[in-house]
Amino acid sequence: MQQKNNGQSISEKPAAPPLHGGTSRTSAPSVPLKILVIDDHPLVRRGMIETIQEEFSNVYVGQASDSQSCIELVRRENWDLVLLDIAMPGRSGLDILREIKLERPKMPVLILSNYSEDQFAIRSLKSGANGYLTKDILGQELVAAIKRVLAGGKYIRASLAEKLASYLDVDASKPLHHTLSNREYQVMRMIACGQTPKEIAAELSLSIKTVSTFRSRILKKMMMKNNAELMRYAMENGVVDTHHPSVPLES
Repeated sequence: MQQKNNGQSISEKPAAPPLHGGTSRTSAPSVPLKILVIDDHPLVRRGMIETIQEEFSNVYVGQASDSQSCIELVRRENWDLVLLDIAMPGRSGLDILREIKLERPKMPVLILSNYSEDQFAIRSLKSGANGYLTKDILGQELVAAIKRVLAGGKYIRASLAEKLASYLDVDASKPLHHTLSNREYQVMRMIACGQTPKEIAAELSLSIKTVSTFRSRILKKMMMKNNAELMRYAMENGVVDTHHPSVPLES
């Protein structure tokens, strides 16, 4: 059963009392496990909810499709786990993650992504995520990740563990783009994909002057002279995703 409340809805076993109106403070029923699913794609949410409910016999599953609904549900309930898509409309998953950690520092968050581990996994973990899982391998691995995080651990695939160990061991020789802030990294990827300052400004709701300032900082930090050098570096280091160049990140 599902109820909707200003972009929020609840799917649960057993039945829960309805949420009435945008300012309602009705709490979730008292059940052993409460999981919150945040993703802007209804079919993806439905698939994750079905997987969770098939595995856990007594679970209350909340869901939301946007950042505002997510934060409202986090403030309202003390969830055992949040499953959070990294590429949300408006604000990014990393932005939402940061706010969740401010509201509920101990609330576990598992990041779900369409992007490869190379691009965002380490940034997600550094931002406080308890794990990183790509959506192409959901299913039983999602269940394994949930159980791992609920047990108090972090879910990191073997391939990611190796990259993370390498990242922590290497300091002076780490890639130049690791010196960038999340917003600088985002702008760098958009520049590397050939987007103009005007296009970047429009997509990120920034002024062209602000985008130019970010570009100057990026070139300075990466010790480069122009966009051509930036594009070449991005291609050589695999930080460009031409299908998703502008996945939003925190400032």
